[in-house]
Amino acid sequence: MLTVMGETLIDVVEGAGVKPRAHVGGSPMNVAVGLARLGHAVQFLGRYGKDNFGQMVSGHLADNSVLNPLSPDDSPTSTATATLDETGAATYTFELEWSLDGLLERLSDDLQGSTLLHTGSIATMLEPGASTVLTAVEHAHPLATISYDPNCRPTIITDPSYAREAAEKFVRLADVVKASDEDLEWLYPDRSVKDSARAWLELGPAIVVVTQGGDEPWAVAAAGEATAAVPPVEVVDTVGAGDSFMAALLGAIVDKELDGSGRREKLRQISTGELRGILETAATAAAITVSRAGANPPSKTELRQRRSS
Repeated sequence: MLTVMGETLIDVVEGAGVKPRAHVGGSPMNVAVGLARLGHAVQFLGRYGKDNFGQMVSGHLADNSVLNPLSPDDSPTSTATATLDETGAATYTFELEWSLDGLLERLSDDLQGSTLLHTGSIATMLEPGASTVLTAVEHAHPLATISYDPNCRPTIITDPSYAREAAEKFVRLADVVKASDEDLEWLYPDRSVKDSARAWLELGPAIVVVTQGGDEPWAVAAAGEATAAVPPVEVVDTVGAGDSFMAALLGAIVDKELDGSGRREKLRQISTGELRGILETAATAAAITVSRAGANPPSKTELRQRRSS
């Protein structure tokens, strides 16, 4: 079982001649759905309300075979508005409610049998929920592989020094970290993206991956560095591309049987060739996602077919 913990929300997409539309999103939610579509058993631990948007969330989880052990609460379901520019790139504004009341009391049961716990984004920086997530990761670390994606949102967490401190707490506990070049440039404006990634590797992870928009993703591990070509694609929009990349990255690690705390040392010994193959899989998943509207990650069949074409 794989576990994803974090926010879910309703994305409203508008702008650049696009007809407004609403769909279920949130970075961790998208990763959970992406993993499920790739054939992995996955559960999602996050909050949503009892309103109509909350019903969209629970229905979306069920439709994608994602287990959903937490019940809705009395607060409104969070929303985000993604405004697309002429190139299809998205900027976001949010109305958020983030807490996980009662989760810690049931955490041992909810994480039983999980070989991997993924978290990131708003969930790890916005209080009061961020402290709960950190405690959950500390609890899971002796049992499971930990993965983290800061997915920084400067319009929500506006202080880079606060965000940097929050991110590094999770990096120190993580085995796999993925960040965009924009994340690292915002968090560490006085040094290069790759130097920041290398510094994160020194904090403890086995792998640090950097996505660079339409350019090649890059990763560093103890064995060295690796890159992967980005498949050519006609971009519709970039919503959810990083989350599809993250899901496929983790899915490839699980497929290689590198998940679980008992395999932590094996993951640390990953070769640059293995790392390159994982990046290629993840880049292909992201390319499929940007070729269609919204956060719509590929199925296992779609990914296999595109990889073999």
